[in-house]
Amino acid sequence: MKRVAALLSLLVVFWLSGCTEESPPTETAGFAGLGEEAGDFAQAHEEITLRFPEDHAAHPDYRIEWWYLTANLEDERGEPLGLQWTLFRQALSVPEEPPPGERPKPAPWAADQLWMAHMAVSQGDSHRVAERFARSHSQDESGQAGAVAEPFRAWIDHWQLASRVEEPDADTFAELNLSAHQSDDQGGFGYDLALTAEGPLVLHGAAGFSQKSADGQGSMYYSQPFWRVEGEVTLDGITRKVSGRGWLDREWSSQLLGPEQRGWDWFSLHLESGHKLMAFQLRGGGEGGGDYRSGTWITPEGEPTALAPDEIDMAPLATQEAAGREVPTRWRLTIPRAGLDLIVEAPHAERWMDTSVPYWEGEVIASDAETGERLGEGYLEMTGY
Repeated sequence: MKRVAALLSLLVVFWLSGCTEESPPTETAGFAGLGEEAGDFAQAHEEITLRFPEDHAAHPDYRIEWWYLTANLEDERGEPLGLQWTLFRQALSVPEEPPPGERPKPAPWAADQLWMAHMAVSQGDSHRVAERFARSHSQDESGQAGAVAEPFRAWIDHWQLASRVEEPDADTFAELNLSAHQSDDQGGFGYDLALTAEGPLVLHGAAGFSQKSADGQGSMYYSQPFWRVEGEVTLDGITRKVSGRGWLDREWSSQLLGPEQRGWDWFSLHLESGHKLMAFQLRGGGEGGGDYRSGTWITPEGEPTALAPDEIDMAPLATQEAAGREVPTRWRLTIPRAGLDLIVEAPHAERWMDTSVPYWEGEVIASDAETGERLGEGYLEMTGY
């Protein structure tokens, strides 16, 4: 029973803010406990070389990891629609290596990995959210949840992101199927989508090491921002054909944040010029106690340029209420190096993810700050509010 209690407790604290309503505002431990020391877990650093396809799979020797997909779509009527699918992994302990030549099947409750998945479909005032939990053992690649590289597959129960490439020597990450469905009292929601990569993977930061504070800790981080997405989405029991663009983030770490950091604001933008932009700020952890910022400017051909903290300016301009919280849904985002001065705004404020670990995640429109001309679209994620 102690093992069960430990699992349940970790599910509750997994990704929770270190500052609760009962805690004094000065007590922070990093959003979601992600500022904890790495301990015996592996630590991300800039000497690591990312290797594919191996790094598409899970990294159980790191404490935390995720596969994070967002998509800006249109239905057959030309109406915008957004979706999210995310698989999170958290290690309970450092995996033990089996003796040479042995790979025993772990007992059902001998889990050393916890999994959490979120899905959302959003259109107009409709915003549907679902959540699942699972456990697994790092030596078991056929459990209730997991992620393997060849052929690529990331799953929890019947929700899955999986390769549709069958050729043995081909890139099994280049063409994926995404399928997830959830019943609810509005008629159900979900999607069956085909994702085709029309550009290369992009490594963020220093060849894939993304620093997250002035103290130096961070994560291994890459993206596939060039997905062409086609398929069907069901919302409120109605299924429509959709098409558009997707962005997949892959990240793993054992100490993502500094202990004083309270959450983050993260943007991914598809610009009409064909360029892409990823930019974030972590509230706290910067030089002199300010916020820490980082980003990547990506050409239409997929060439990345890492943006230093002083090359990014982002400021909230207006807030709206979402689930009883005031969250900034209109921003000014300036990247002088890229010649960008943008207003980034959420057309719909009610995109609160009312999950075990609540946060805001929704579609945004990017416009020229001076002329108001629409320049692109994307997603905004905000945590710790």
